[in-house]
Amino acid sequence: MQDDNTIFVGNKPVMNYVLAVVTQFTSGAQEVSVKARGKAISRAVDTTEIALNRFLQNVEKKSVMTSTELVDTEDGKTNVSSIEIVLSIRQDTA
Repeated sequence: MQDDNTIFVGNKPVMNYVLAVVTQFTSGAQEVSVKARGKAISRAVDTTEIALNRFLQNVEKKSVMTSTELVDTEDGKTNVSSIEIVLSIRQDTA
């Protein structure tokens, strides 16, 4: 997957990220990856759920991956949780 189809979720309002996901799919992307770390994880989950339930009818969750990253901080190194949610256009098996 290209980095062009990756949405990094941070501190902006959820609808900004929902718009970014919808824009990627309307621009022809087959897959979009939504990534977040730490406190932004809940915002990433909200982003994908709103996009799937309100705006994108032919898109599904392909995979959800969680991990822990070791990050350097002012106080030394600390573990930060991260998530990657991959959305893809639904492939009908009919």
